[in-house]
Amino acid sequence: MTTYSKTRALMQRGIDFLGSETAILCGAMSWVSERNLVSAISNAGGFGVIACGAMDPELLDKEIAATRELTDRPFGVNLITMHPQLFELIEVCGKYGVGHVVLAGGIPPKGSVEAIKGHGAKVICFAPTLALAKKLLRSGADALVIEGMEAGGHIGPVSTSVLAQEMLPELADEHLIFVAGGIGRGHAIAGYLEMGAAGVQLGTRFACATESIAHPDFKKAFFRASARDAVASVQVDARLPVIPVRALKNKGTEEFTAKQREVAAVLDREEIAMAEAQLQIEHYWAGALRRAVIDGDVENGSLMAGQSVGMLKEEEPVASIIEKLMAQSEDALSRR
Repeated sequence: MTTYSKTRALMQRGIDFLGSETAILCGAMSWVSERNLVSAISNAGGFGVIACGAMDPELLDKEIAATRELTDRPFGVNLITMHPQLFELIEVCGKYGVGHVVLAGGIPPKGSVEAIKGHGAKVICFAPTLALAKKLLRSGADALVIEGMEAGGHIGPVSTSVLAQEMLPELADEHLIFVAGGIGRGHAIAGYLEMGAAGVQLGTRFACATESIAHPDFKKAFFRASARDAVASVQVDARLPVIPVRALKNKGTEEFTAKQREVAAVLDREEIAMAEAQLQIEHYWAGALRRAVIDGDVENGSLMAGQSVGMLKEEEPVASIIEKLMAQSEDALSRR
């Protein structure tokens, strides 16, 4: 890889923290961020992150072991905070000496950050607001990802550019902050680095890489899509705290609305508790996503994509994607 000295200088804190050649993380995408894509990203100088999603500890164990077979570079594991077996999953990460654990999907439960750090790993958390960011840093998070609503999958309500302006000046001098959501080109990376980000996270840009195991029809749907096709899901019932999900509009989008109505009705009849209702929604997503990514059912499955999807036109090897992003960032910084 060319030196890209200006970009690398601004990424240096992130590079030191991750142990990778660049401070470009791959967002954890269920079914997509598995051994093949994760190892390819780490081997190409980025930082791959396994999406644990709904995996049980035994499956995660196999996935980490398989990823280790394919790369000797650092990679992380993303765990969902509401997973009923969260602490067992943390133990699996500890067994393999995983260096970085990303906690996503809500406030980390009591003792989880300590458990991860007990194994000598670094903790990365998602922070949708400045107040929560400060709280997470006080609670022991080593780095934060601030992700805007342009991202794919589960999203918050505020755009990346606003979050970056609000949070980087307050936090970036003393803390490691990675910016995510809607990043498709290196020119945007340069801007966030100049604002103080330690690095960036991209998901959609890597989803259709040559090394991604996503079904050819899933990839084709991405190449055909424009930014406006990636829409956020609608919340049907205020009592059902469903985090909106951004995906390409299809029959599956409508099916999710129907699924919410069904779960809300069961809640009405008091047949299940709220936590169980939320888990049902999560399991629904895991299944819908699998149908699209693995089976190629692009009509009924969930095509989770960020708004940067409109910039994707073809399959490219991961190494070429990272090289392009770094070259574009360097070009932007050199013009300043």
